[in-house]
Amino acid sequence: MIKADQYYLQNLRRVISEGSWDENPRPKYEDGTPAYSKFITGVFEEYDLSKNEFPIITLRNTAIKTGIKEIFWIYQQQTSSLDIARNMGINWWDQWNIGDGTIGQRYGRTVARYNLMDQLLGGLIRDPYSRRHIMNLYQYIDLGETKGLYPCAYETIFSVRIENGNMVLDMTLIQRSSDYLTANHINKTQYCALQMMIAAHCNYKVGKFFHLVQNLHIYDRHFDAVKEIFTKTPLEIQPTIILKENKSFYDYTIDDFEIIGTEGITKLNSKLELAI
Repeated sequence: MIKADQYYLQNLRRVISEGSWDENPRPKYEDGTPAYSKFITGVFEEYDLSKNEFPIITLRNTAIKTGIKEIFWIYQQQTSSLDIARNMGINWWDQWNIGDGTIGQRYGRTVARYNLMDQLLGGLIRDPYSRRHIMNLYQYIDLGETKGLYPCAYETIFSVRIENGNMVLDMTLIQRSSDYLTANHINKTQYCALQMMIAAHCNYKVGKFFHLVQNLHIYDRHFDAVKEIFTKTPLEIQPTIILKENKSFYDYTIDDFEIIGTEGITKLNSKLELAI
């Protein structure tokens, strides 16, 4: 069984057996019912992309390419415009429209305001071995300036090291909160793509991807899907993301990515209601 499926089953079982139920939850379902969740804390996963370990599960499908487009929306377009997101094929942010056609001073607009992407790329090239290569989207000025969902995947930390004579880029993604049945594996795969683009831009090899989630949860209406997942047999393949060539970071498009090994992965029959 590949590492991603091992982590997935292990963490699902941990939430069921060890998890705590939240109280007075902020999220609600579309019908207005409070969206309660069961959660565990401090969940850590590690993948070595240089050894073809990718966080792509085979127990259910993941919207990998749409997730990568969301990375373009945040870090290339650097906007929170929902019109731009929809034109790129990203529709899942519509529920968080704050009333002006945006998700507020969040995500891409935070990247733009503090010039986070250019500072990161420049720093990785000028001073690769620094321990200060960080992008943080959780800016309190921004959070207080408009309404909007607080960033879930909010911080990335980068390190460069030498391995077999090559400069290798490792990355850690930190999330304050993650819905394990919907967004979690989209976030993992899309941030691997971000790491790959940054490494290629700097002419470094891609290395390890680390993922830390403080609150990993399953919503109460998603437990039928968990039961379905436990009935499935994982595939004995390792799905892979391939970046076809090295380019400047801002020149990448979705056509530069190839996803292989996902042909036998199926959708869940159980409904996954969105909690907003």
